[in-house]
Amino acid sequence: MSYAMTVTVNRAFDDTLQATRESLLAEGFGVLTEIDMKATMKAKLDVDIPAQVILGACRPPLALAALEVEPSVGLLLPCNVVVRYLNDDATVVEALDPKVMVSLTHNEALSLVADEAGRRLTAALAALTPVLAGKLSTITPGQRAHATALNNPRSHHG
Repeated sequence: MSYAMTVTVNRAFDDTLQATRESLLAEGFGVLTEIDMKATMKAKLDVDIPAQVILGACRPPLALAALEVEPSVGLLLPCNVVVRYLNDDATVVEALDPKVMVSLTHNEALSLVADEAGRRLTAALAALTPVLAGKLSTITPGQRAHATALNNPRSHHG
C-alpha cells in the first residue's frame, strides 16, 4: 500500500503553495499548521534544501468522527500535505493517504472517515492540475465563506 497521494503541478512553487491552500479550503479543510522546512533546516542546521512546506490540513467533522472511534488517532492528525519544489516550472504536492489511519490502527471503523477524507484530498489535488496549464483555480468569496463555515464547528447547528 502506498502511503502518499501525489501530483506534479506545472507551476512555480509559490503559486502552487497558494493554490494548494485554496484547493484544501474549497474541500472544507483548514490549514492548522504550516512548517517551512527550508527555513527550518537553514535556521537549525545551516543547511540549504529546496523549498518544501508541510501544511497540516484538518476538516473538523472528519477529525471528530475519527477520534470518536479511535481516541489515539490524534497521533496521525492533522492530514499532512507537502508542497515541494521540483524545478522552476514544477512542484510536487503530496498528501498522506488517509487509509494509512486504518492500516496503522487496525481499526476498520475508521474506513468511512478515511474514505471521505481521501475523496476530499483527491479532489483538492486534482484541482491543482487544470486543463489549461498556468491557470490558477480561484475560489469565490461565497465558496470561501462556505468552506470556512464547514471548518468552524461552532457554526454547525443541531
